[in-house]
Amino acid sequence: MSSRALRKLQRSNDVVVPELHDLELSEEEEIVPVRKSKKKKTSAVNPFALLKDDEEQDGEEEEVNITNGEQNEHALNDDTKPIQNDSAKSRKKKKKKKRNKEKNDTAVSSKQEDVIDEVEASVREVNAILGELPPGTTASDLVFNSDSTTTMDMRALLYVEHKHLNPDTEMRRIFGSRVVQNEVQNRRRGRHRVYHRQTWLTQPKESWPQMTKLGLSMRLLESRQGVNYFCFEHSSSYQQIQFQFLDAVESFNPENIVAVLNLHPYHIDALIQLSEVCKMSDDTAMATELIERSLYSFECNFHTLFSLTQGTARLDYRRPENRAFFVALFRHLVFVGQKGCYRTALEFGKLILSFDPDNDPLCVLLMIDFYALRSEQYNFIIRMYREWEAHRNLTQLPNFAFSIPLAMFHNLQTSDDDVTTEADEMLQNALLMFPGMLLPLLDKCSIKPDPDVEKHKFFSTASQNSQPVALRQLIELYIGRCHSCWKQPEVVVWLESNVREVITRVNAKDPLVETYKKQCAGRYKGTPRNIYRHILMSEIKDATAALPPELSASPVMSYDPLPPKDSIVSYTRPERPRRINQDSSNPLSMFFRSLLPNFNPDEPLGDEEPQGAEGGQELRQGIGALMHAMRDLLNNIQPVPPPREDGGGQGEGVDQQEWQDDEINEMD
Repeated sequence: MSSRALRKLQRSNDVVVPELHDLELSEEEEIVPVRKSKKKKTSAVNPFALLKDDEEQDGEEEEVNITNGEQNEHALNDDTKPIQNDSAKSRKKKKKKKRNKEKNDTAVSSKQEDVIDEVEASVREVNAILGELPPGTTASDLVFNSDSTTTMDMRALLYVEHKHLNPDTEMRRIFGSRVVQNEVQNRRRGRHRVYHRQTWLTQPKESWPQMTKLGLSMRLLESRQGVNYFCFEHSSSYQQIQFQFLDAVESFNPENIVAVLNLHPYHIDALIQLSEVCKMSDDTAMATELIERSLYSFECNFHTLFSLTQGTARLDYRRPENRAFFVALFRHLVFVGQKGCYRTALEFGKLILSFDPDNDPLCVLLMIDFYALRSEQYNFIIRMYREWEAHRNLTQLPNFAFSIPLAMFHNLQTSDDDVTTEADEMLQNALLMFPGMLLPLLDKCSIKPDPDVEKHKFFSTASQNSQPVALRQLIELYIGRCHSCWKQPEVVVWLESNVREVITRVNAKDPLVETYKKQCAGRYKGTPRNIYRHILMSEIKDATAALPPELSASPVMSYDPLPPKDSIVSYTRPERPRRINQDSSNPLSMFFRSLLPNFNPDEPLGDEEPQGAEGGQELRQGIGALMHAMRDLLNNIQPVPPPREDGGGQGEGVDQQEWQDDEINEMD
C-alpha cells in the first residue's frame, strides 16, 4: 500500500501528528516534514476505494512524498510553502475524484436505466400474455413504486395483496408478534417433521401428511380481453376416489368419510364434508384445519398462469370441479372472520368475488361491506359503490344501502371536515326505502327507540309484515351480521337525528315514500338461488329461520350446497349393480315387505334404493319399526280358552275379580 493510502488511513483514525517546531531535533537526526492533519467530519474511508485511488494516481506518489534533503531544508525554512503546495495538490485530487465520481454516477444511472428498461420490457411481455397490467400503470411503477398511493389508486378494485391473505399477519398486529410467534413454535414441535411447499392461501402445518399426486389439475380454457378462464379437472383415478366418497356420504356414517381420508388425505370434498361434521360437534379447530388442508391441495395444483392478486382469473361455478374451490374459500373466510381477522376476511371476499364478479354465485356482496367496515377499509367500499352502482344497483341491496352512508360517516369522522351531507342523505333514503330495518336493528342492538318513533305507522310492525318475503330475508341477514357496527354511541346519535328527519319527510308526504314502496313491491318478488346458498352457508340464525319450509327441510350437502340447475357435468357416476338380498326368497320376508305401501313383488330388494339416500334411510327405519312391532305382537299372542257349558266361565271370572280385590286389600 502506498504512502498516500497510509496517510488517508491516519486521517480516518484521527491520528494526531505533532508539528515540526515542537520537536527537539539533533543535528544527526534526519528530519522528515509531516503535514498537520485536520479532522474531517466524514464517514470512515472505504479501504477498497483507496486501492482504486492507488491504481489511478501512481504517478503522483513521487510528487507527494518528500524524500530528498533539499525539500526537507525548504520545508524547515518556510513552513507555509509546503502546506500551500499540498493544498494545491489536494485541490487537484478533489477535482479528479469529482470527475471520477461523476463518471461512476453516470455509469450507474445508465445501468439502472438499462435495468429498468429490461424489467419494463419483460413485464410488458408477460402481461401481454396474462393481460394483468393495471391500466395506466407502467412496469417501473409496479417494481419500484409498489407502495406509493398513486399505484394503489391505479390498481383494480378487486386487486388482492398476498400479505393480507395470511391471518397471522393480522394477528401479530392485534395481539403482538410474541404471542403469534409462540403459537407458531408450538405448531412446529414434533419428532417427525414433514416439509411442505409454501403457499399464499394457507400456511401448511408440519403435522399434515405429505402431498402426493391425487389426480387434481387445472386447465386454461381461453383468454379473452385480458381475462383468463380456468377450470379444475379430475383424472380417472380421482374420479374413482370421488365415487368412493359419494358412497360414504350416502351411508350416513362419518367413519366411512374418515376411511376415505385415511387413504387419500387431500381429497377435496371429503375434507369439506368432514369439516362440517367437526363443526357440528363443536370441534372448530379441526374444522378449520380441514378447510385449510383443502385449500392447500387446490393451490398445489394451480396453473402457472393462474393469478390470485390481479383479479383477472375466472372460474365457472357451474362446473362441479370448480364449486369445491368456491365453497372452501367461503368457509375459510367465515372461520377467519370468527377469529377477528376482518382484514384477511375482506381480502378473501375480494378473491372469491374476482373469480365470477358478474354472477357472484355465493353472493359475497352481501357480506363484503361488513368486513370492510370492521377492518376500517372505508375507501374501498365507497369506491366499490361509486364504480359498480351504475350497472349493479348496489343500493337496492339493504346491506349496501345502510353500510355506504355508515362508511362515509366514519370516513368523515377521521378527517377535520364535519360536513356529513351526503352520508345523511343516503341514510335517509335507505330508511325511506327499507323502513322495516330500523326497529329490528335497534332491538338487536339492545337500544330502546323513542316512543314517537316506535308508535309511528311508517316504522310499525304492520309495515314490516307488508314487505316482501325476499326483502325480509335480506334484512334479517344484514341485522344478524352487521348489528355490531351500529352500537357505537356516535353512530347511534347520528342515526337518531336522521330518523327524526325521515319522520318529518314522511309527515310532509314526500313523494319518494310512494316511489320506494312501489319499487320494493316490484323488485323483491323472489329470492335467487345464490342468495339461498349464501344464507345456508353463512348459518346466521335470524336469516336461516326465514327460509321457506321446502328449502330448510330438503337435504343439503356441505361439499356442494344447492348446486345450480344448469350444471356442466364432465363425468357421471356409473350405476352400481343391484344385488338381490338373500332373504328376498324367504316367505316371511316377503310378507313383511308386502305390508309396505310401495311394495312391488317384481322388484327385488337391493342395496340401492330408488328413492335416493334419504329415501333408503327412511325405508330401513320403517322396516326396523315394523319388525319390532311384529315381534311384540308375536310375543303377546295367547290362545283364548273355549267357553264352558255349565257357565263356569262367568263364575271363574267373578272369583278372579274377588281374588284381585283381596290382594289389593292385603297390600293396603
